[in-house]
Amino acid sequence: MSGKRLTTAKDIMAMKGRQKIVAVTCYDATFARLCEAAGVDLILVGDSLGMVIQGHKDTLRVTLDHMVYHTQCVSRGISCTHLVADMPFLSFQVNPEEALRNAGRLIQEGGAHAVKIEGGVRSAEAIRKIVDAGIPVMGHIGLTPQSVHQFGGYKVQGRDEESRQSLLEDARAVVEAGAYSLVLESMPKSLAKEITESVPIPTIGIGASVHCDGQILVLYDLLGLDERFNPRFLKKFDDLSERVKKAISSFRDEVRAGIFPDDEHSFEG
Repeated sequence: MSGKRLTTAKDIMAMKGRQKIVAVTCYDATFARLCEAAGVDLILVGDSLGMVIQGHKDTLRVTLDHMVYHTQCVSRGISCTHLVADMPFLSFQVNPEEALRNAGRLIQEGGAHAVKIEGGVRSAEAIRKIVDAGIPVMGHIGLTPQSVHQFGGYKVQGRDEESRQSLLEDARAVVEAGAYSLVLESMPKSLAKEITESVPIPTIGIGASVHCDGQILVLYDLLGLDERFNPRFLKKFDDLSERVKKAISSFRDEVRAGIFPDDEHSFEG
């Protein structure tokens, strides 16, 4: 893979209507290397690390320093995959100037190729400021986890006509601000289809149906590493939680029985 050309924001844009985009969220170099070897188009370092890695109930405690650190980790594990870093809570909402400085850290220190910003109309000014500075921005509308308290929980968005129209306005605002792609999260498939067909940039869905231009899942989720997490949108492509527990149990049993380490795993002399 090291000989391949870097996948850029322009490459992702050009995939709309031509090839479905495969995106995965991960947080460390080892998994990033495996994702690249498997041929994904895009890796997102998500602020979902607050829940998946740190054990919180939401993403709101994730700081910019956390995001820079995990983006650095992922960037060291890849050579050609497009890398996007989430802008965490309060890193872009205060004002566009601060949003630009924080986005710059994710590029300069973290090694990201682009940043992702939640929100449509309300975030358009920050998106425009960052794009004008030469940093590609991925938008994110629908269920935006940083607004979980405002939504009253992790609920599907756009079910009624008012919220449907609001999300269509959000999509237009993100496009007009200069974003190169747009995550659609947790919305009815008819709305995801309408947005996808109405915008010139690719949409990447999570809980937003096959009508999007691509799909993204958290790596830990698609691998089935958390048997407690079973939302409707998630398909588990493996059951690693059981396989991991079985491997660790075998290690425990062999250590206690004095079987491991044997001669094959010991040094002479």
